Amino acid sequence: MRALVDVEGVGEAWGGTAEMMMPKWFDKNPSRSPAETVDGLRRSLRSARDAYRAEDRLDSAFGHHAAAYGAQVKACRAAGLPDLTAAYGPALIDKAVLDGLLRALGTDFFTGMAANVAGLDARLTPDLAGFDLDGFLGGLRPLGAVAIRHTVGLLDDPEDLRGLLERERLSRFKIKLGGDVAADVERLKAIARVLDTAAEGYRATLDGNEQYPDAAALAGLMEAMERDPALAVFRQHLLYVEQPIARERALGEPLGCLAKRVPLIIDESDDGYDAFPRAREVGYRGVSSKSCKGLYKALLNRARCAAWGAPHFISAEDLTCQAGLAVQQDTALVALLGIGHAERNGHQYGNGFDGAPEAEDFLKAHPGFYTGEGGTVRLATAGGSLPTATLAVPGFASAAQPAWDRLSPLKEPESFREFAP
Repeated sequence: MRALVDVEGVGEAWGGTAEMMMPKWFDKNPSRSPAETVDGLRRSLRSARDAYRAEDRLDSAFGHHAAAYGAQVKACRAAGLPDLTAAYGPALIDKAVLDGLLRALGTDFFTGMAANVAGLDARLTPDLAGFDLDGFLGGLRPLGAVAIRHTVGLLDDPEDLRGLLERERLSRFKIKLGGDVAADVERLKAIARVLDTAAEGYRATLDGNEQYPDAAALAGLMEAMERDPALAVFRQHLLYVEQPIARERALGEPLGCLAKRVPLIIDESDDGYDAFPRAREVGYRGVSSKSCKGLYKALLNRARCAAWGAPHFISAEDLTCQAGLAVQQDTALVALLGIGHAERNGHQYGNGFDGAPEAEDFLKAHPGFYTGEGGTVRLATAGGSLPTATLAVPGFASAAQPAWDRLSPLKEPESFREFAP
């Protein structure tokens, strides 16, 4: 995504961003194929572009987002797309616009956000009316490094972790759940046997991935974990459970005593600006930050955590951010929010830049963030964390650019005219 930004009294600058079009995550409607859900993301992008360009007027970066947000949600609902899909288009446009704004001003993301150059306000979050957002942003202290939280997928062999831990200094882990209590407990025991002996001082999170039908079923998992002595150490090192219940039911019933057993956060249920307050009412204590859901929503949810106080928190999850603009911008956002560790799984499921012509440019521009060992430029994960000082460059966290002239235009969505706003 590219955006040409014209800043009054300053001039023009191009901004850019990138994000993977992940199938069957934004929209898990079983009647839609993976390709159809990706097509929904294309529709979201096209619709958002039209919504942002509908008014030819001056406004702040956030002001443009706020003005287009309602029309975007309405248009996507009319097309049968879920609100999470609707958020995808604005999420990319906002990152590209912010990049262009920061480049026009000649400042970096951390400095620019501290001064609130985006014009963030509470018009979409009335519960924050009266909260000092300028003071909040000015008081954020970006972290110098973000620890990598390694994803352990359902198909990953727990014993493979031993070899990985011999090569990389990892201490944070995100473990996927399958929804069957007995199977999940046995798998967690196998993983715990490795972590308890090979990852001193580790911390872990569980990703329910919407696999548990309700709070009672998840309570059964927690009870089984608490009863099993083989999981005693693991249980002490467990930080939170992410989105265990399907989004359609997650916010429909109070969590009750379950909320006292382990902190629970929403991810797929975070489909609008009112989602976190609604989740809080039924017992959730946290919400995830993902650039693909919107950087402004992440910032405002972090402000809510500051306004509400403990035990509310924001985590950093990943939707396979690939090497380049996507992972750099999201890591910068995580650092600004003050989140010490983030799921960074793009390097696990993608081979870095995989021979892309701009790979060497990014390697030279961001030392320590990437490595060229092995012949492929990819994230430098061996130390277990990513440095963020290298992201403090004019623009949104990147001193290198994709080879824009070699990229293919976005494919036109199927039957898009039928769904045009």
